[in-house]
Amino acid sequence: MADTYRAGAGVEVRRRTATDPAAPPPASAPPPGSPGTAPQQLHRGMTLVATISLFIGTRAAWTTAMAARPAVAGAISVCYASILVCGVLGLLVRTRRALIRVDAAVLITAVALTACGYLLDHAGSDEGVLTAQAASEILHGHPVYGQAWPWLFDIARVGVTKTMSGGADYTYGYPPLTALLAAPVHAVVHSTAAATLVTTVALLLSSVLLWLLLPTPWRSAATAVCLGFGILPGYAYSGYPAIMALALLVPVVVRWPGTGQGGDLGPRGVLRAACLGAACAAQQLAWFLAPFLLVGLYAVRRGELGPRRALAVTTRYAATAALTWSAVNAYFAVQDFPAWLHGILLPLEQKAILHGQGVMGISYYFTAGSSRLDYYSYGSQLLLLGLLAATVLFVRRLGPALTVLPWVAFYLATRSQDGYFLMMTPLWLAAAATAPAAAFATAWQPRLPSLPRLTGRRTKAVVAAGLVTPALLCVAIAAASPPPLHLGLTPRYATHGAQAGVTAIEVRAVNTTGTSLSPHFASRRGQGASNWWTIASGPATLAPHASADYVVRPPGGFRAVPGGSRSGTYLIAVTGTPMTITTARIPPAR
Repeated sequence: MADTYRAGAGVEVRRRTATDPAAPPPASAPPPGSPGTAPQQLHRGMTLVATISLFIGTRAAWTTAMAARPAVAGAISVCYASILVCGVLGLLVRTRRALIRVDAAVLITAVALTACGYLLDHAGSDEGVLTAQAASEILHGHPVYGQAWPWLFDIARVGVTKTMSGGADYTYGYPPLTALLAAPVHAVVHSTAAATLVTTVALLLSSVLLWLLLPTPWRSAATAVCLGFGILPGYAYSGYPAIMALALLVPVVVRWPGTGQGGDLGPRGVLRAACLGAACAAQQLAWFLAPFLLVGLYAVRRGELGPRRALAVTTRYAATAALTWSAVNAYFAVQDFPAWLHGILLPLEQKAILHGQGVMGISYYFTAGSSRLDYYSYGSQLLLLGLLAATVLFVRRLGPALTVLPWVAFYLATRSQDGYFLMMTPLWLAAAATAPAAAFATAWQPRLPSLPRLTGRRTKAVVAAGLVTPALLCVAIAAASPPPLHLGLTPRYATHGAQAGVTAIEVRAVNTTGTSLSPHFASRRGQGASNWWTIASGPATLAPHASADYVVRPPGGFRAVPGGSRSGTYLIAVTGTPMTITTARIPPAR
């Protein structure tokens, strides 16, 4: 129907109404989430966070580049312009499609900044140096495992991992995949840059892959976590094999609860399993994630398919991963099995000197030491097993955090450096975006027996507490144990230029334990220990409840000790078997 109104001067104008059959149909609104709709405010926020994250560390890189490589500084200046433009567009664009394009521009800018950072710093750390040398040995057909290369650390001037037995680790202690991939690059680039280039490219490719695989609103979060915050690029520039493992784990973790859906792995499931095996052949951190993934996969599939079919699909998945891992390692295992096995297990059994931000700092930084450092390792292992058991029992609750749980155990370890947590953070994001709690709603989990006078929720709380209590008890034992030695220090002072310090320290050591100890000495200021001091006199082994006099000399013959009551220079005495540490403050020079 239609109605009329007078427009003036006696003119009648006919106006169509919505019910007039002659009226054209109203324009339909685009469906939510289509490219033409307005973007969600959360999506804008993610884009802006990623854009702002690109400022982190960029000024320092630009300053370095201006002094050493002006062309790179010019490229960084262009990236600054791109950051500003992306910030403006991220707030102004009106459609979802346009904001996706801004996300892509942010990613491209992050890739460019990471490439600039690599050009400025690609010398590598100890891990990169060892990986490059392993690649060189592969090229020449020489053994990789069981070979010590101490001269590398003098040439490259990088740190070395010291062991509690008074030595250092100069061998290659990682699975071979990263070195294998670096070998053809090393044929062209005859330096550590061969290893750092491989890990940097792996990080860039995995960042782009994660960006493509995540739901649209989450993509810029991947840019920020992988590249923008500047943490992971630093590890990539250093040549860490863990970056290669991370890159291979990205396709494994994204939407992992859907693996084997319907009882068939399919090409995607097989690819995910192969990537898991390859990640385990790149670095040991992937080993800790693998059992959690297998447990979670079985639980999710059993809730859908029943026990037999779930076990079958999980077994095929695990077998594919194991076959891939075996294929990468086969040559090296056949070449020298004992050396290969010792090499890939080295980080787990080397008894490296304490380092990190975990609870072991109680004994290293805040007390005089501990005679039971091994209990930190026991606690870490028990916590890992407890969390795995908790995942089996409470997968519906813990499933969304499955990619975070394995790294919690490292907080209790004697080597609890934050790199073990940081390098796998993109997997946390992948799980948050693609493995929500709803994916575990029907997952199978065993029914707990009811406990007297306890509700179901309280029963679960008691069981969960029981799973982590042994680990906490071990930590308490390690932290509460007294130092094994009583040290009395008499420094020999000297002055070098304007600095005062010691050239030697006379140490009166008393073994307060019932175990023979072989102490090794170093100094510590802040968080890191020096190279080993030389024992000029004194017994190699101190018998139970015995005392002895030592004279120890610092590396280079001189150790600066600042004056003042707040001087924080300490002498540490460590032993490897059992693992112990004793700390005594070096009196400042007066």
